Amino acid sequence: MAADSPTAGQDAAAAADSLQAHFHAGISADEIEQVFHLKRAQPTLQAFTALFHGGADGVLIRLLVLRELAADSTASAFSRADINQRLAYLIPESLETVLTRLRSHGLLAWDAQAGVYRVTPMARNVLSALDTLLSMGAAEDQAEMGFLLSQVAGAQAVGGVTVEQLKHLLGRLVDLTEEFRDAIASGSEFRLRTSQAKWHMACDWVEKGSLILRAITSDERADAATHKAAQAIGRAQSALLNMQGMFSRALNQIERQRVHLGQSGLSTTDVKRWLLAHDDLSSLARGAIDRPLVPLFGTPAEMIDVAETELLAERSSVAGPACLPTGEDAPLTVNDAPAIQVELDDWLARLSDFANLGNFPSFSGHGPKSVPIQDSLLPASFAIASYRASLLPLLGDVAEASLQGATAQLARLPITFAATDDMVELNDPHVAAMSLATLSLDLESGPFDE
Repeated sequence: MAADSPTAGQDAAAAADSLQAHFHAGISADEIEQVFHLKRAQPTLQAFTALFHGGADGVLIRLLVLRELAADSTASAFSRADINQRLAYLIPESLETVLTRLRSHGLLAWDAQAGVYRVTPMARNVLSALDTLLSMGAAEDQAEMGFLLSQVAGAQAVGGVTVEQLKHLLGRLVDLTEEFRDAIASGSEFRLRTSQAKWHMACDWVEKGSLILRAITSDERADAATHKAAQAIGRAQSALLNMQGMFSRALNQIERQRVHLGQSGLSTTDVKRWLLAHDDLSSLARGAIDRPLVPLFGTPAEMIDVAETELLAERSSVAGPACLPTGEDAPLTVNDAPAIQVELDDWLARLSDFANLGNFPSFSGHGPKSVPIQDSLLPASFAIASYRASLLPLLGDVAEASLQGATAQLARLPITFAATDDMVELNDPHVAAMSLATLSLDLESGPFDE
């Protein structure tokens, strides 16, 4: 021990000098608050260093050996023969190297009198933290809030929640809010729908976290900093929940600007989704061109001939006969309304009947207050049903209702459109399935009076 003490003192002095080399002159590392907290946790940091220092393969082997030994809850000590039998798939040299490293850094304790190894409490704490992180990473947590919230919940359960843990959770909420705002500002439908799904998952975690925050704010033992951090998390959660309206407005704006391809019922979004399903877009052009294109070049001589012909043709048309042409009867034409306008007027009449408390789609004295969406879109062909579905976001649109025309009348109807993410199968010759949604009367807006 007398021989080891100077060496330990020299190592500590060398480590202090090495740490001080990273700071400006005149600033002591011990004056930094975070340095003090990290130095106090030096044994735990050394345990992580022993596990994760070096290459990725070495890290996996060390974790494998330690997890195998810690997983056996029936035995508190392991002889070398037991370890060799349990880890027989490792070569003896690699196993010996890993055991030496774990023992030298305090993750395994060697009992020389009994000749057995024991897993130290520090090793079990490290493995418990890693197991929680790995299990949360394997779950479908796109919001990446599960691990942070589990740490706060566990600390609150044992009465040891810290301000740092709350700040980590607050930082993640702020990051998610900024990410969702960027997605809304981008105007991309695919990015919006991806972010909206992530937002729904984040709201589920927010609902679970609200119970924990109420427990923290009502805890009389918590200090002022903890209360302040919990209140900041509550405000961040409120800002996150209020983004539902922003998502809805952005998606409705995209629905109004969506372009449909003729009478096919397909939109540019459908085309983009179909293109994204192909890994190699260049493969779609195979066989589209039978032979190479032959370029045609025009020399100055040909260009002069064409220009002269065009000039003479224009002069001859101007210098035509001066007398008035003979009279002719105007052709008889029938100006029919466009087919799509007829479909819009027919559908608007059906919705107007429903708004007047009629039995939709048939007539009756006492009508329902809500109907499934398939009763309003069908029966119809796929193209007509798709066209009607594209007009549903206009219901209740204030900006559209202030205009004139058939779509403005549609927007002024006291009908509310509510959709879900589920699908319902239909017995229809043109449409196999449709989103589960309803049309409901907005009784507060009064009856339809147009």
